[in-house]
Amino acid sequence: MAVRKRKKQAAPPAALNTNLADLFGVWQISFDPELLILALTHRSFAFEVGNIEPNERLEFLGDSVLSIIVTEYLYKNYPQSSEANLSRMRGAIVSEKTLSQVARNIRLGDFILLGKGENLTGGRDRDSILCDMTEAMIGATYLSHGLEATRRIVEYHLRPFLERAVELGKSSDYKTTLQEYCAEASLGEPIYEAEGFGPDHARYFIATVTVGGELVGHGQASSKKGAKSEAARAGYFNITQGTDPDHFMPVEDTNA
Repeated sequence: MAVRKRKKQAAPPAALNTNLADLFGVWQISFDPELLILALTHRSFAFEVGNIEPNERLEFLGDSVLSIIVTEYLYKNYPQSSEANLSRMRGAIVSEKTLSQVARNIRLGDFILLGKGENLTGGRDRDSILCDMTEAMIGATYLSHGLEATRRIVEYHLRPFLERAVELGKSSDYKTTLQEYCAEASLGEPIYEAEGFGPDHARYFIATVTVGGELVGHGQASSKKGAKSEAARAGYFNITQGTDPDHFMPVEDTNA
Protein backbone atom coordinates (compact mmCIF):
# COMPACT_ATOMS: atom_id res chain seq x y z
CA MET A 1 0.00 0.00 0.00
CA ALA A 2 1.36 3.41 -0.96
CA VAL A 3 2.20 5.72 1.93
CA ARG A 4 0.86 9.24 1.63
CA LYS A 5 3.77 11.66 1.57
CA ARG A 6 3.32 14.82 3.59
CA LYS A 7 3.68 18.07 1.69
CA LYS A 8 6.71 20.14 2.60
CA GLN A 9 5.77 22.93 4.99
CA ALA A 10 6.64 26.52 4.21
CA ALA A 11 9.31 28.15 6.33
CA PRO A 12 7.62 29.91 9.27
CA PRO A 13 8.02 33.64 9.87
CA ALA A 14 11.33 34.43 11.55
CA ALA A 15 9.59 35.72 14.69
CA LEU A 16 7.78 32.41 15.09
CA ASN A 17 10.96 30.42 14.49
CA THR A 18 12.70 32.11 17.41
CA ASN A 19 9.76 31.48 19.76
CA LEU A 20 9.20 27.76 19.16
CA ALA A 21 11.07 26.96 22.37
CA ASP A 22 8.66 29.22 24.27
CA LEU A 23 5.68 27.32 22.89
CA PHE A 24 7.25 23.95 23.68
CA GLY A 25 7.88 25.25 27.19
CA VAL A 26 4.25 26.13 27.92
CA TRP A 27 2.99 23.00 26.13
CA GLN A 28 5.23 21.00 28.50
CA ILE A 29 6.80 18.76 25.83
CA SER A 30 8.74 19.25 22.59
CA PHE A 31 8.72 17.44 19.26
CA ASP A 32 9.89 17.81 15.65
CA PRO A 33 9.70 21.56 14.81
CA GLU A 34 8.40 20.76 11.31
CA LEU A 35 5.51 18.84 12.87
CA LEU A 36 4.85 21.80 15.14
CA ILE A 37 4.67 24.13 12.13
CA LEU A 38 2.16 21.75 10.55
CA ALA A 39 0.08 21.78 13.75
CA LEU A 40 0.01 25.59 13.66
CA THR A 41 -0.86 25.93 9.96
CA HIS A 42 -4.45 27.06 9.47
CA ARG A 43 -6.04 26.27 6.11
CA SER A 44 -6.25 30.00 5.27
CA PHE A 45 -2.46 30.27 5.49
CA ALA A 46 -1.94 27.06 3.52
CA PHE A 47 -4.25 28.32 0.76
CA GLU A 48 -2.56 31.72 0.69
CA VAL A 49 0.98 30.32 0.48
CA GLY A 50 0.07 27.40 -1.76
CA ASN A 51 1.30 23.80 -1.95
CA ILE A 52 1.59 23.25 1.80
CA GLU A 53 -0.52 21.09 4.06
CA PRO A 54 -2.92 22.58 6.63
CA ASN A 55 -3.29 21.08 10.08
CA GLU A 56 -6.69 19.47 9.49
CA ARG A 57 -5.45 15.86 9.44
CA LEU A 58 -3.54 16.44 12.69
CA GLU A 59 -6.66 18.03 14.15
CA PHE A 60 -8.68 14.94 13.17
CA LEU A 61 -6.15 12.68 14.89
CA GLY A 62 -5.92 14.88 17.97
CA ASP A 63 -9.69 14.93 18.37
CA SER A 64 -9.79 11.12 18.54
CA VAL A 65 -6.82 10.87 20.91
CA LEU A 66 -8.32 13.53 23.18
CA SER A 67 -11.63 11.68 23.28
CA ILE A 68 -10.13 8.36 24.42
CA ILE A 69 -7.94 10.05 27.06
CA VAL A 70 -10.83 12.03 28.54
CA THR A 71 -13.22 9.07 28.32
CA GLU A 72 -10.83 6.79 30.19
CA TYR A 73 -10.12 9.44 32.82
CA LEU A 74 -13.83 9.97 33.51
CA TYR A 75 -14.54 6.24 33.57
CA LYS A 76 -11.83 5.63 36.17
CA ASN A 77 -12.39 8.72 38.32
CA TYR A 78 -16.19 8.88 38.38
CA PRO A 79 -17.24 5.25 38.99
CA GLN A 80 -20.70 6.19 40.29
CA SER A 81 -21.67 8.23 37.22
CA SER A 82 -24.08 6.81 34.66
CA GLU A 83 -23.29 6.51 30.97
CA ALA A 84 -25.47 9.54 30.24
CA ASN A 85 -23.70 11.68 32.84
CA LEU A 86 -20.26 10.53 31.68
CA SER A 87 -21.22 11.48 28.14
CA ARG A 88 -22.27 14.96 29.26
CA MET A 89 -19.06 15.43 31.24
CA ARG A 90 -16.95 14.37 28.27
CA GLY A 91 -18.89 16.66 25.96
CA ALA A 92 -18.19 19.63 28.22
CA ILE A 93 -14.49 18.86 28.58
CA VAL A 94 -13.74 18.29 24.88
CA SER A 95 -15.94 21.22 23.83
CA GLU A 96 -14.85 24.17 21.75
CA LYS A 97 -15.31 26.42 24.77
CA THR A 98 -12.94 24.36 26.94
CA LEU A 99 -10.26 23.74 24.32
CA SER A 100 -10.19 27.38 23.24
CA GLN A 101 -9.63 28.32 26.89
CA VAL A 102 -6.71 25.87 27.05
CA ALA A 103 -5.27 27.61 23.99
CA ARG A 104 -5.68 31.04 25.58
CA ASN A 105 -3.99 29.85 28.76
CA ILE A 106 -0.79 29.16 26.80
CA ARG A 107 -1.25 32.04 24.31
CA LEU A 108 -1.42 29.59 21.42
CA GLY A 109 -3.09 32.23 19.27
CA ASP A 110 0.19 34.16 19.13
CA PHE A 111 1.80 31.29 17.21
CA ILE A 112 -0.91 30.36 14.69
CA LEU A 113 -0.06 30.68 10.99
CA LEU A 114 -3.11 32.46 9.57
CA GLY A 115 -4.02 33.93 6.21
CA LYS A 116 -4.26 37.71 6.04
CA GLY A 117 -8.06 37.75 5.94
CA GLU A 118 -8.47 35.51 8.99
CA ASN A 119 -5.86 37.52 10.85
CA LEU A 120 -7.62 40.82 10.13
CA THR A 121 -11.01 39.51 11.27
CA GLY A 122 -9.85 38.28 14.68
CA GLY A 123 -8.99 34.68 13.85
CA ARG A 124 -6.25 34.49 16.47
CA ASP A 125 -8.84 34.71 19.23
CA ARG A 126 -11.69 32.84 17.54
CA ASP A 127 -12.89 29.89 19.62
CA SER A 128 -13.24 27.52 16.67
CA ILE A 129 -9.69 28.15 15.42
CA LEU A 130 -8.14 27.94 18.89
CA CYS A 131 -9.98 24.69 19.54
CA ASP A 132 -8.75 23.20 16.26
CA MET A 133 -5.16 24.25 17.01
CA THR A 134 -5.29 22.60 20.43
CA GLU A 135 -6.49 19.36 18.86
CA ALA A 136 -3.72 19.57 16.25
CA MET A 137 -1.12 20.03 19.00
CA ILE A 138 -2.49 16.92 20.72
CA GLY A 139 -2.27 15.01 17.44
CA ALA A 140 1.34 16.10 16.92
CA THR A 141 2.24 15.11 20.48
CA TYR A 142 0.71 11.67 19.96
CA LEU A 143 2.63 11.08 16.71
CA SER A 144 5.88 12.10 18.37
CA HIS A 145 5.58 10.50 21.81
CA GLY A 146 2.70 8.02 21.86
CA LEU A 147 -0.38 7.72 24.03
CA GLU A 148 1.04 7.76 27.56
CA ALA A 149 3.10 10.93 27.10
CA THR A 150 0.14 12.57 25.37
CA ARG A 151 -2.11 11.54 28.26
CA ARG A 152 0.18 13.37 30.70
CA ILE A 153 0.08 16.53 28.57
CA VAL A 154 -3.70 16.43 28.07
CA GLU A 155 -4.40 15.82 31.74
CA TYR A 156 -1.99 18.61 32.70
CA HIS A 157 -3.76 21.20 30.54
CA LEU A 158 -7.28 19.95 31.27
CA ARG A 159 -6.80 19.38 35.00
CA PRO A 160 -9.00 22.32 36.14
CA PHE A 161 -11.81 21.12 33.88
CA LEU A 162 -11.45 17.41 34.70
CA GLU A 163 -11.72 18.20 38.40
CA ARG A 164 -14.99 20.08 37.75
CA ALA A 165 -16.37 17.47 35.36
CA VAL A 166 -19.61 16.85 37.26
CA GLU A 167 -20.41 20.55 37.48
CA LEU A 168 -19.48 21.18 33.85
CA GLY A 169 -21.47 18.18 32.69
CA LYS A 170 -24.62 19.46 34.35
CA SER A 171 -24.32 22.86 32.70
CA SER A 172 -23.08 21.79 29.27
CA ASP A 173 -26.32 20.60 27.75
CA TYR A 174 -29.12 22.84 28.92
CA LYS A 175 -31.29 21.99 25.91
CA THR A 176 -31.46 18.37 27.06
CA THR A 177 -31.82 19.41 30.71
CA LEU A 178 -34.70 21.75 29.88
CA GLN A 179 -36.40 19.17 27.67
CA GLU A 180 -36.16 16.46 30.35
CA TYR A 181 -37.49 18.81 33.03
CA CYS A 182 -40.42 19.92 30.87
CA ALA A 183 -41.27 16.30 30.07
CA GLU A 184 -41.21 15.28 33.73
CA ALA A 185 -43.37 18.27 34.70
CA SER A 186 -45.74 17.80 31.71
CA LEU A 187 -45.09 21.37 30.55
CA GLY A 188 -44.82 20.60 26.85
CA GLU A 189 -41.97 20.61 24.34
CA PRO A 190 -39.58 23.62 24.35
CA ILE A 191 -39.79 25.51 21.04
CA TYR A 192 -36.76 27.47 19.80
CA GLU A 193 -36.44 30.31 17.31
CA ALA A 194 -33.20 32.03 16.31
CA GLU A 195 -32.33 35.01 14.13
CA GLY A 196 -28.97 36.33 12.94
CA PHE A 197 -27.81 39.95 13.08
CA GLY A 198 -24.77 41.97 12.04
CA PRO A 199 -22.24 41.75 9.19
CA ASP A 200 -20.55 38.47 8.27
CA HIS A 201 -17.33 39.24 10.16
CA ALA A 202 -19.23 40.11 13.37
CA ARG A 203 -22.32 37.92 13.07
CA TYR A 204 -24.32 37.11 16.20
CA PHE A 205 -27.57 35.28 16.86
CA ILE A 206 -30.44 35.85 19.27
CA ALA A 207 -32.60 32.89 20.20
CA THR A 208 -35.79 32.50 22.20
CA VAL A 209 -37.39 29.45 23.78
CA THR A 210 -41.07 29.08 24.60
CA VAL A 211 -42.74 26.40 26.71
CA GLY A 212 -46.49 25.95 26.63
CA GLY A 213 -46.81 29.07 24.52
CA GLU A 214 -44.96 31.21 27.09
CA LEU A 215 -41.59 32.86 26.45
CA VAL A 216 -39.21 31.56 29.11
CA GLY A 217 -35.72 32.48 27.90
CA HIS A 218 -33.48 34.47 25.56
CA GLY A 219 -29.92 33.74 24.47
CA GLN A 220 -27.23 35.44 22.42
CA ALA A 221 -24.06 33.92 20.92
CA SER A 222 -21.87 33.96 17.82
CA SER A 223 -23.57 30.80 16.51
CA LYS A 224 -27.19 29.72 16.23
CA LYS A 225 -26.45 26.59 18.27
CA GLY A 226 -24.81 28.62 21.02
CA ALA A 227 -27.69 31.10 21.16
CA LYS A 228 -30.22 28.29 21.55
CA SER A 229 -28.11 26.74 24.30
CA GLU A 230 -28.02 30.08 26.14
CA ALA A 231 -31.78 30.44 25.72
CA ALA A 232 -32.27 26.94 27.14
CA ARG A 233 -30.08 27.80 30.14
CA ALA A 234 -32.08 30.97 30.81
CA GLY A 235 -35.35 29.09 30.34
CA TYR A 236 -34.34 26.33 32.73
CA PHE A 237 -33.47 28.77 35.52
CA ASN A 238 -36.58 30.85 34.90
CA ILE A 239 -38.84 27.80 35.14
CA THR A 240 -37.14 26.05 38.05
CA GLN A 241 -36.05 29.02 40.15
CA GLY A 242 -38.20 31.87 38.90
CA THR A 243 -35.17 33.84 37.77
CA ASP A 244 -32.18 33.56 35.48
CA PRO A 245 -29.02 34.52 37.45
CA ASP A 246 -27.40 35.87 34.28
CA HIS A 247 -30.54 37.29 32.68
CA PHE A 248 -29.98 38.24 29.06
CA MET A 249 -31.66 41.27 27.55
CA PRO A 250 -31.83 41.16 23.74
CA VAL A 251 -29.64 43.68 21.94
CA GLU A 252 -31.33 45.74 19.26
CA ASP A 253 -29.73 45.49 15.84
CA THR A 254 -28.58 49.04 15.14
CA ASN A 255 -27.66 48.08 11.57
CA ALA A 256 -31.24 47.16 10.64
